[in-house]
Amino acid sequence: MTDSDFAARLLAWHSVFGRHDLPWQRPRTMYRVWLSEIMLQQTQVQTVIPYFENFLERFPELSDLAAAPSDAVMSAWAGLGYYSRARNLHKAAQWCMIHHNGRLPEDYDALLALPGIGRSTAGAILSQACGARHAIVDGNVKRVLTRYFAIAGDAASTAVDRQLWQLAERLLPEKKMADYSQAIMDLGATVCTSRKPQCTRCPLAQDCRALAQGNVLDYPGRKPAKSIPERETHVLLLRTASGEILLEQRPDKGIWGGLYSLPEAGDTEQASTRAEDFISGNASAPLALPAFAHTFSHFRLIIQPLLWDACTAKTQIRDNARMRWATPDELPELGLPAPIQKLLKRLP
Repeated sequence: MTDSDFAARLLAWHSVFGRHDLPWQRPRTMYRVWLSEIMLQQTQVQTVIPYFENFLERFPELSDLAAAPSDAVMSAWAGLGYYSRARNLHKAAQWCMIHHNGRLPEDYDALLALPGIGRSTAGAILSQACGARHAIVDGNVKRVLTRYFAIAGDAASTAVDRQLWQLAERLLPEKKMADYSQAIMDLGATVCTSRKPQCTRCPLAQDCRALAQGNVLDYPGRKPAKSIPERETHVLLLRTASGEILLEQRPDKGIWGGLYSLPEAGDTEQASTRAEDFISGNASAPLALPAFAHTFSHFRLIIQPLLWDACTAKTQIRDNARMRWATPDELPELGLPAPIQKLLKRLP
């Protein structure tokens, strides 16, 4: 099969079986496609859709996003994970307001220079929103290409990545770039899936080398999986009689970067010492609530909540601008990590 046949088969398949009603496709503006592509990094379509719609409702244009307070942006993103994406969106919007007349640049290099936009994301935005002839090599595309060409080796390695980019650029059609980009991503997401590929439905099946070899699931190649380590933390749940909760804004880097969360400590003794900084009188022994786990991509966090209830807040928080007492009405407007949101909702 020639390169042009590869694209033609994908386009014909997509016209019948592809996804044509995703919210960022109506209309395919630069802003909407950019937002969707950032949200779709490491996240499935069905998870992204409600976040995308809520985000657009709060920030319908790039200028609205640029002008929004950081807390509002993080609040709209809370629960979607990988929070550096939200911080980079906000920074990129502000940069565009200053340097690109309030618009995302249509120049590839200028777009690539924005925070949070890599080579594949830039190609996805320009091909879908502008019809420009740029390749995409995201996870779905890697899976399709490594199987179709039976490319061995770790797909994350430099050598394999370089080979995939060369193939992806070689296979681009001369026209219908928006449809082609969506088609190859759709094929990987709905047919050429990681665990249960539906090869009988694939328009490329008759020339797929991995299928001919009978080892489709061997592609893409990966490094041997490592066991996920566990970490433990204690969180301080300080609640006043009126229902205010003490929150601490996390550093921009690291897990839950930039979000408000509960203050942390290494153990119960350290937690009690910290509690004395924020509540009046001697901190009584806290109530240990049921511990729970939250799994990140690279470790599992065991969280032990400690509750001081009906405590009296000190009028000032000692020289720490990243801490605040928040009322129950304020909590939904702040960016809180999903497991902390769930914990607070379970409180009696």
